[in-house]
Amino acid sequence: MSHLDTPLDADDLMTISERIAKLPAAEAEWVSLLLQELLRARAREAELLAGEATLRRETEAHSAELDDHLAQLALDTAEWLKTLWNVGYMGAGNFRADPRSNFPSIDLEDIRKSSLFARIRQGKHALPFAPPTRQGLPWHELLEGRAEQTHMVNAEVIRDEADLPIGAIIEGCAEWQVIDEDAEQQEFIVQYQGKGPRYRLLLMDTTARLHREPPSMTRKIHLQGHGGFHSYTLEWPEADDRKQFVPLRAATWARAESEAEHWLATTHPEMYGQVRFEVCEQ
Repeated sequence: MSHLDTPLDADDLMTISERIAKLPAAEAEWVSLLLQELLRARAREAELLAGEATLRRETEAHSAELDDHLAQLALDTAEWLKTLWNVGYMGAGNFRADPRSNFPSIDLEDIRKSSLFARIRQGKHALPFAPPTRQGLPWHELLEGRAEQTHMVNAEVIRDEADLPIGAIIEGCAEWQVIDEDAEQQEFIVQYQGKGPRYRLLLMDTTARLHREPPSMTRKIHLQGHGGFHSYTLEWPEADDRKQFVPLRAATWARAESEAEHWLATTHPEMYGQVRFEVCEQ
């Protein structure tokens, strides 16, 4: 690199400024203006370089964050497809198949409307049993939506020759069991395949109402402190009056409740959604 290609440093600029002061007044004026313009250009160049460096750092950080996001999205998608494979869901517009018989065929409509996928994306466990269907599509919202929500549905109760209710068809799904009946009020307590929450079904003239029953049982979750850390243990009564204590992998009450519900869905699916949990500090 020649001397002319080397950028002037601060000492060079100071020397030039001193030499300008020694020039005749007529020449010193325009040379001084030229030097000031040079200094402004150098300052602007430094600002641009600093901005580029900041933008490069932000871009690199965003890229790393995006990579983490995509990695988590891939894991969530795998969990979603695994669950659909286990329950035999074939995708929107397709009939259900036997579990693990055909791999799900997923389209954009499935992704947009799947409450199961939304649940997994929120870091929650997928349920170990299939949900009821609504017009052929998985109805996860009914199991996992707000407990106080009332659904307007098309429904009918199927009776045997003795006029006893043996089942119900709700939103085209014929796998509902009738647990109890109030014939005068046209109200029924129903449960899907004997698993999950129980619902109150009220038949009306042209439609029906389906409302989730509140939990009928209460179980304790014990909170213990160890050196500033918290641990949670579910107390579960056994049939022989013994008690089972189930450690929960949780550091907060919300996570402890979620873990207890997942354990209940896995080991006692017939009671899922029918148990409320209360904390018991020790």
